[in-house]
Amino acid sequence: MSLEDVARKYAVSVSPTLLQLIDPADPADPIARQFLPSLEELRTLPEERADPIGDAAHSPVPGIVHRHPDRVLLKAVSACPVYCRFCFRRESIGPGKENAITPDDMARALDYVAAHSKIWEVILTGGDPFILSPRRAGEITRRLAAIAHVKVVRWHTRVPMVDPARVSDEMAAALIAPGVTSWVAIHANHAREFSAEARAAIARLREANIPLVSQSVLLRGVNDSALALAGLMRAFVENGIKPYYLHHPDLAPGTSHFRVSIEHGLALIGALRAQLSGLAQPLYVLDIPGGYGKVPLDSQNLEKTADGFRIRDLSGAWHRYPPIA
Repeated sequence: MSLEDVARKYAVSVSPTLLQLIDPADPADPIARQFLPSLEELRTLPEERADPIGDAAHSPVPGIVHRHPDRVLLKAVSACPVYCRFCFRRESIGPGKENAITPDDMARALDYVAAHSKIWEVILTGGDPFILSPRRAGEITRRLAAIAHVKVVRWHTRVPMVDPARVSDEMAAALIAPGVTSWVAIHANHAREFSAEARAAIARLREANIPLVSQSVLLRGVNDSALALAGLMRAFVENGIKPYYLHHPDLAPGTSHFRVSIEHGLALIGALRAQLSGLAQPLYVLDIPGGYGKVPLDSQNLEKTADGFRIRDLSGAWHRYPPIA
């Protein structure tokens, strides 16, 4: 086994911005752990799934995931500027994957949104939609704004942290159109990702009056201590980003070395509540494998069992979740 084997199986790309942040003298560097390939990725466990959150079960047309009545995911691209080693879409994202969105696919996806009047919010994802040009991003924003029942457009991105030069004034302007309110959810997992360039990119979005929220993944060896997690949440707030989701890591293939136990995650959330301002509190959530949706990990939705946990979905049904060693 070699790192070439990893690269043949999963996309690898690391931006110059990230390379500058990595400390080569630190074998446990949290930036390197997120983005540099590891032989551990070649180990796949029986409970891991190619589609761990069940997107395919809720995809009526290419590019759309319609899991909840009032909102859809729109997968605008199938590539990213960098590839996280824990990505839950790693089996379908990157060069050579057969899921690129064609112009016809995009037209069908937008027609689907227009035909379903209960859709209030469209969430742009992928891949990373911030790799689109400002011209293309603006076209999508305007086409969504022209649909009367769509009121909110949310862009999910890693780009401000990993390739901040892409967040130009033109890109920020492209996210805005009359008739919709645009939000940006920024993905970061460690406070050291907030380089001077990243902070400037975030500031450009704020100067465009775009509200910002965060999303992070709880990752072993990256942010699975109260100190690291508190530093991350404070960095978000200091940069005008409201902490939103802290995701329990998904059962994606070759990612078991990143996973922590639910018990540890709950203990960390308790520590954050004791230490941090209410402004800095994220919602700890888990996407139930199989497409049953995202739920908060709290006493109402969680039961300990002899062989792991039971997680309750939004309809009230319970699902087994495996233990994490």
